[in-house]
Amino acid sequence: MTHEWWKRGVIYQIYPRSFQDDDGDGVGDLGGILERLDYCASLGVEALWLSPVYPSPMADFGYDVSDYTNIHPMFGTLAQFDLLVEEVKRRGMKLILDYVPNHTSDEHPWFQDSRSARTSAQRDWYLWHDPAADGGPPNNWVSNFGGSAWQWDELTGQYYYHAFLEKQPDLNWRHPQVRAAMHDVLRFWLDRGVDGFRVDVLWHLIKDDQWRDNPPNLGYKPGDPPHYSQVPLYTTDRPEVQGIVSELRSVLDEFTGRVLIGEIYLPVERLVAYYGANLDGAHLPFNFQLLQSQWNARSIAALIDQYEHALPPGGWPNWVLGNHDNPRVAARVGLPQARVAAMLLLTLRGTPTLYYGDEIGMVNVPIPPDRIRDPLEMNVPGVGLGRDPYRTPMQWDGSPHAGFSVVEPWLPISDDCAIVNVQAEDADRESILSLYRRLLHLRRTHPALSVGNYEPVATTGDLLAYVRRARGDQFLVALNLGEGPYALSLASLGMAGRTVLSTYLDREDSVPAAEISLRANEGVIVALVSTGRRRA
Repeated sequence: MTHEWWKRGVIYQIYPRSFQDDDGDGVGDLGGILERLDYCASLGVEALWLSPVYPSPMADFGYDVSDYTNIHPMFGTLAQFDLLVEEVKRRGMKLILDYVPNHTSDEHPWFQDSRSARTSAQRDWYLWHDPAADGGPPNNWVSNFGGSAWQWDELTGQYYYHAFLEKQPDLNWRHPQVRAAMHDVLRFWLDRGVDGFRVDVLWHLIKDDQWRDNPPNLGYKPGDPPHYSQVPLYTTDRPEVQGIVSELRSVLDEFTGRVLIGEIYLPVERLVAYYGANLDGAHLPFNFQLLQSQWNARSIAALIDQYEHALPPGGWPNWVLGNHDNPRVAARVGLPQARVAAMLLLTLRGTPTLYYGDEIGMVNVPIPPDRIRDPLEMNVPGVGLGRDPYRTPMQWDGSPHAGFSVVEPWLPISDDCAIVNVQAEDADRESILSLYRRLLHLRRTHPALSVGNYEPVATTGDLLAYVRRARGDQFLVALNLGEGPYALSLASLGMAGRTVLSTYLDREDSVPAAEISLRANEGVIVALVSTGRRRA
């Protein structure tokens, strides 16, 4: 079966600040990633995705870009980046970069020119507006990081719009010169061998050109993030954004075998529009449903069905269980269920994205007040929005700094690093790392588990089950999301099967059976054979 690499394989997200420190400054870098490439290859992932490594004042840790076509000296050099591309590909993997098109840093030369005068040639590259009649902001739009999304500029007597920090002014994607310049950014990295991009906040790129107030969110509750107080009707997911996405895709289509991935936090029915009317949009609009769902079998079964039915013909699904903006999966569902979650992620139809450290069971790390780095937590304190706990250094071994650095890292190391680390789990055949490796190997060697069809199996209670098929290769995946045992009859499916992998890593059944018994918090993959006798 021939499928594009981004359909067959697994994407592994690296947060560069926290993966490996090579130069001894307490912050991860490209040299550190180079040092750990053999580990990444040993997992069996298809591609590495790097969070931003561009020059930046680091107001939002690289999501405030001051130069789109270079590398921040803290991370390394362009020459080092070119070596990284070469070494990644030498090991049979691909490299995906973050692309941050919605906003720049206020220190970017484009914005410096834009704010220099109303007559600047680049004035309209950003979103400037006169004050309201009372001298205040032009409308009620709020920032995702708290407060008004409008910042007054004394020099030119206008406000500029920033969906995030005031140091992150939004670009005007209605301006053809902005689009052309940002397309050239893509080409710069594609020419250097980059295999694709994950596009930051893709659904934000176009704002209402009539500057209308957003309506209030009647479901807003105390403790919700401040921007939840509004329905972002006029600031996100505008109809015109689809044309922008199609243009980005056209740039990637100038090159062979590249992938466009969109960060889009939207309900499924709106998310799927980003595939494009003719599948000319994002190859993979990120599907974050598992990040937001209740962790029970019935809820997850329902969201899988909803997503599968919403996909446009030919649209390829994808699944995400963790990333740099959300609590770690082991913290959300607990360590026993984190193993079940691993099996779910790596056996559903579609491209999985795996967040660094989840494969060893890393959890959220408490951050003392004097170690907080996240601007979101600093701007909106006391609500628990800080993302530092999920961005802590990778735990490589049980040494004082977990093998990440020879000095105190930029964020604290987890107290459990003596046992939750790559070195310890590598030697433990029953570790979650061993489970991930076996799951990834099984997925690579059986097309049914990577590109095969998906068929739900009717179940009740805490059991989630489905079948994956391709060219006569067929597997049942049965996941017990509960605290008690569960039995599943294969005879009712006209099947028998033998267990090829359990999340407990303690059984592989050699003789096909007509019933599968699952322990609490257990997932199994069963190789199926037809008996031809399906029970009613």
